[in-house]
Amino acid sequence: VQLQASGGGLVQGGGSLRLSCAASGRTFSSYIIGWFRQAPGEEREFVATISWSGGSTYYSDSVEGRFTISRDNAKNTVYLQMNSLKPEDAAVYYCAATRAIGPLTAMSWAAPYNYWGQGTLVTVSS
Repeated sequence: VQLQASGGGLVQGGGSLRLSCAASGRTFSSYIIGWFRQAPGEEREFVATISWSGGSTYYSDSVEGRFTISRDNAKNTVYLQMNSLKPEDAAVYYCAATRAIGPLTAMSWAAPYNYWGQGTLVTVSS
């Protein structure tokens, strides 16, 4: 599966953005999709993940309650709605896909993911 992330941009602190991760391939609905981010000089950090059906989600503590991950399998797309953005949310955001089996808590690391998109830059002004 090939992934393409989009929707990044410059937003004022407290504002919102919606990222999209569009996938190619007819088996998209069989993949768990995760969002990660990486700020300059920092390690890649887990943000959120969603099950193949969309029925289960899991978030990092730093975004829980502010970000919402969702998917539309008919459109081969996963979304990340980001509200109440903070300057510390600024980073390049990546989406990734895996067919690994296990609880979503086990998908909060980069290792299970086999496919990665190219990233989209989110900048948050204070």
